[in-house]
Amino acid sequence: MIRNWAPGAWTVYFGEVPGWLDGCGSRIASSFGRGGGETACAPHRRTRAPTPGHPLHPPTPASPYPNPSRTLSGGALSPTCLGIRWPCFVRWRLPLPGIIMKGLFKSKPRTPAELVRQTRDLLAYVDANPNPRNGKRDDKMIELCKNIRELKFILYGNNEAEPVADSCAQLTQEFFRENTLRVLIVCLPKLNLEVQKDATQVVANLQRQQVNSRLIAADYLEANKDLLDLLISGYEDMDNALHYGLMLRECIRHQCVARYILESDQVNKFFDYIQIPNFDIAADAIKTFKHNGDASVLSIQELMTRHKSTVAEYLSKNFDCFFTEFNSRLLSSPNYLTKRASVKLLGDMLLERSNSRTMVRYVSSKDNLIILMNLLRESSKNIQNEAFHVFKLFVANQNKPPEIITILIANKRKLLLLLDNLKLDKEDEQFEADKAQVIGEIATLH
Repeated sequence: MIRNWAPGAWTVYFGEVPGWLDGCGSRIASSFGRGGGETACAPHRRTRAPTPGHPLHPPTPASPYPNPSRTLSGGALSPTCLGIRWPCFVRWRLPLPGIIMKGLFKSKPRTPAELVRQTRDLLAYVDANPNPRNGKRDDKMIELCKNIRELKFILYGNNEAEPVADSCAQLTQEFFRENTLRVLIVCLPKLNLEVQKDATQVVANLQRQQVNSRLIAADYLEANKDLLDLLISGYEDMDNALHYGLMLRECIRHQCVARYILESDQVNKFFDYIQIPNFDIAADAIKTFKHNGDASVLSIQELMTRHKSTVAEYLSKNFDCFFTEFNSRLLSSPNYLTKRASVKLLGDMLLERSNSRTMVRYVSSKDNLIILMNLLRESSKNIQNEAFHVFKLFVANQNKPPEIITILIANKRKLLLLLDNLKLDKEDEQFEADKAQVIGEIATLH
């Protein structure tokens, strides 16, 4: 039995290593005596060597060390001292030959780059062997799960340690060097749920990692735009749509990604995905359209609010097409949460300074005014309040088209009554001031 008795020393109980130790701790005349060992009593020495082949003292003629059965004085150890558990012990500062000390020799830890390469190989194996009954595949999946979790720990840290910048940089470089992102996205449906969650977090974090002050994820995605098509079409996979949606929103952090989606036909797919009966998926598709949307709405929000200059350019070129779809499929949606999130998104887009031209064009349309007036009549106070923030833009427009003025005058009494009853759950001075200004403006119309 081996125990760590003191710093830098190994405590060896005598009974475990017959033939090497004097039971009472007598110093043995061996190479170990030069580097360590302890002295103890010597009553168990004798001048005659034990019988060759003694079961408690096997001969070791081939040993490179001096005969361990002899003491410093040249005498032999007593057989009674060999193989018996004496109460004393011997302390050694050198490892004993022939004894495997578990935990002393550990495998060399893997570098972040090696970990990524091994993960890529495991993903390739899982992709090539989809049969779940394959026993070897189960072993590979367990190893893959451990690897991806370790990647996550390197990027996010844990309760005991913060992420190390150099390790994160090595991991990021290797991840994008050999198309590991592509393999991971393709293999995602074949992984179990826990691995999918960890993998999604890894991909999300990598979009923010800088190497030499540069987001290399952006360069990679710009050169591999087909991966964005894969992520968008992932909304059609009911089992993995939420994972793909989170990855996509993190990729939209890069302006080149947002521009590609807006300039391609892919943006129109979000209007379809928002109509998916599965609420979680539909809500996730909405959030991708808005940056920092609340938890109930999830992808079109991110797309339309993060990169302001790109969005402004897109809306100026695609005003009619975009708002025709937006009004008919989002603002008119029968789903309460979709409608509420869409009205809020509309307000955020129109109130953004970079979209001022788009705002003026939108509030000059009588069709848009009618839609907002109907939203003011919704039974939901939340939808009413969100609609008010857009409706006030029609009233505040100093260059109202005649058709807008005509509609406001024709509905003056109803609008004043509705606005007077419009209240927030909590007092908001700004809201009350805006409402008073709108009421005053409508009252003066004639």
